[in-house]
Amino acid sequence: MIPERCTFCKGTLHEGKTEFIASETRSSSSKMSLLSVCDHCDEVYYGADVSRKIEAVMRGP
Repeated sequence: MIPERCTFCKGTLHEGKTEFIASETRSSSSKMSLLSVCDHCDEVYYGADVSRKIEAVMRGP
């Protein structure tokens, strides 16, 4: 669950997009949406579905 306010600076969160890049022995890039970004400190909060996608990319094929 994404909070209504930033847990670090108490700023307001708004919907945004970012690019997730994983690089260890493999390189993968994926545009992510359905996340919230703090308008003050730019902290990013991912929803459950985006977190699952990140976990799948990190696990690999």
